[in-house]
Amino acid sequence: MFYIRDASIADIGIIQEITEKTWWPTYSPIISDEQIRYMIDYIYSTDGLQNVMTTGEQKFLLLYDNDVVGFASYGIRPNQPSVFKLHKLYVLPQTQGKGYGKALVEEVIARVRLLGGTTLELNVNRYNNAKKFYELLGFRVAYEEDVAIGPYWMNDYVMRLEL
Repeated sequence: MFYIRDASIADIGIIQEITEKTWWPTYSPIISDEQIRYMIDYIYSTDGLQNVMTTGEQKFLLLYDNDVVGFASYGIRPNQPSVFKLHKLYVLPQTQGKGYGKALVEEVIARVRLLGGTTLELNVNRYNNAKKFYELLGFRVAYEEDVAIGPYWMNDYVMRLEL
């Protein structure tokens, strides 16, 4: 049985561990090892995670038999009170295909609806197989966006789900 709980600053190490275990197999076919290392160190540093956790980004963990197997985060889009963004969604590779990713997205949707949200958006790399997963959940490509992260670029689709 699995359950979902809110993440706290005490969970930063767990979030970093899941990131390491999911990013390498996901992004190695898409971007260079140097870019992966840079982005993990930049986005998932302890200071970086503490900052987003104290400035409004909501994070929660999915646990199976008391082991964390995934996490998600979301937040409101600035100046768009009914539009929310799914910032992150990671499930350990060995647990993918068991419905945990879908459960995390459903939890985000439920929380966003409670906050009056009508739209949920996310960015996914144009070459990431996760795009198919999001399409199965009803997300559709709204537009393409290239996002600079330090000296690197992420070539993304912005996908949207009307709630």
